[in-house]
Amino acid sequence: MTAAFFDPEPVPAEKQAAPAAGRSRRKQARKPARLTLAAGLQTAASLVWIPQAALLAFSVGIISDGGNTADIVLAALAIVALGIVRAALDVMGGRIAFRTARNELTIRRDRAVVALALRSPLDKEKPASGLAASVIGEQAEAIVPYLARFQPVRMKASAVPLVIFAFVFPVSWIAAIVLLLCAPLIPIFMALIGWRAKAASEKQLAETGGLNAFLLDRLRGLATIRALDAVDITANRLRADAESLRERTMTVLRIAFLSSAVLELFAALGVAATAVYIGFSLLGSIDVGTWHGSLTLTQGLFILLLAPAFFEPLRELSAVWHDRANGEAALAALDALSSEGNTILASNNAESVQPPKLPALSVEIDGLVFRHAPERAAAIDHLSLDIAPGEHVALWGASGSGKTTVLSLIAGLAPYESGTIRIGGIPMTANSAEALRCRMTWIGQQPHIFSGSIKRNISLGRADVDDCSIDDALHSMRLDGVLARQEIAAVGEGGLGLSGGEALRLALARIAVDHDAGIILADEPTAHLDAATALEITDALLTLARGRTLIVATHDPLLAARLHRIIRLEHSGERIAA
Repeated sequence: MTAAFFDPEPVPAEKQAAPAAGRSRRKQARKPARLTLAAGLQTAASLVWIPQAALLAFSVGIISDGGNTADIVLAALAIVALGIVRAALDVMGGRIAFRTARNELTIRRDRAVVALALRSPLDKEKPASGLAASVIGEQAEAIVPYLARFQPVRMKASAVPLVIFAFVFPVSWIAAIVLLLCAPLIPIFMALIGWRAKAASEKQLAETGGLNAFLLDRLRGLATIRALDAVDITANRLRADAESLRERTMTVLRIAFLSSAVLELFAALGVAATAVYIGFSLLGSIDVGTWHGSLTLTQGLFILLLAPAFFEPLRELSAVWHDRANGEAALAALDALSSEGNTILASNNAESVQPPKLPALSVEIDGLVFRHAPERAAAIDHLSLDIAPGEHVALWGASGSGKTTVLSLIAGLAPYESGTIRIGGIPMTANSAEALRCRMTWIGQQPHIFSGSIKRNISLGRADVDDCSIDDALHSMRLDGVLARQEIAAVGEGGLGLSGGEALRLALARIAVDHDAGIILADEPTAHLDAATALEITDALLTLARGRTLIVATHDPLLAARLHRIIRLEHSGERIAA
């Protein structure tokens, strides 16, 4: 459907599952296999330290015993070789994890954009544009560190301590017990502090959001604040809110520093306890804790070198713990955007039914039933009407009678429960909806005007619209004189620089260059306009609708009186009279 963009009046949405969205949800449930590979490589890189530590302890033992220098050189070469392997595995795993995370982010972003594009304008639960842009553009970036850092570190924290424990326990069961007792304290206190940090972060984010909303509201009403001499009151309120935000931010930082100190404390205590035991064992003060005789220098140094590596994955896990919270929140937000909802009629089938190439198309509705939700009463209850090609009709009724809903269903912007809709004799189905929409055009109460040139706002990227057609459209809508007089070459987002009537005429100019449109759907085109401007818009709309089918949802009696027929709708959506 071409030409004007619109914001429909808010209508509750019917929750129906689309097959494509169901497939998307199943894809979201799977974990990318390459992330598992990346985590495995980084875990293997950490485990390489075990043979390195053994070789280092062996070399020191040989030096202490005055052994052969050749053995030390060979051990040193082996340590260097293992270090190269370890670095290569770590780099390879990190690169794979980052690329996989970026690719997963791209897939999920594309899925969310496609799902949003397919959501029906009748869906009340469709997220606001600002929220969707914030989630897709900003919050979604938190997925990358979550997948690229937290997932591999979690595998390392699960595997590396267990493997090190398996190597330490056969040498000294006391050292293994010391490590085993200290290790659980890190995740336990990390969880306890994490809950407190989460609560503080939520309060800080809420305070930030409130301050942002306050600033935006006061900036919009700056002229009113000055007129009421309320500048000082506003400044004091802003100062108080800023101070409250500072206090909450410092609370979050204090908890973050406290958590880091606690985690480092337990890791240091574990290493220190192990070092104390090894020191006293080598001095001969302790002769228990081993399976075979006293602890040797090589064995003690081997355990001492492994002790920091035992706690290192747990410390890394604590460092990236905040990535988990942010990443899971971003994933949940993207999943919410990609969730199943009330979608427009669309199909991936390339072979679609093409409507006849006629200047005007008929509209036939038979027994149409539509519900905003399965548990609610029918909003459109067995509606039947016939509109001949080239006929101009008005949908008349009180607010909530379903005028905008009927227009949306004719355009295939929402699935209906039962009944049939035929456009030019072709049933409106998923396979035919896109082709049928190409023969329609829509104008609403507030058509969206993009930031950019007037000509680009009219062409909307259509290759078949040339400058000559645009100039003719501007002339027919009497916009060329207005633009020349005000020297408007471009407009701001939302039609900044244009009046309401000029924005509507710009939307009508979009229709004027669309020669394929056989049906014009208009939703309250004269609402919120003064009498003179409404008359101009009505004249321009009727001029454009000559030789085309025109269906207008309106409360304007002057506009309805100039159409061929009035179709009255009651609150149930059932047709009363034509």
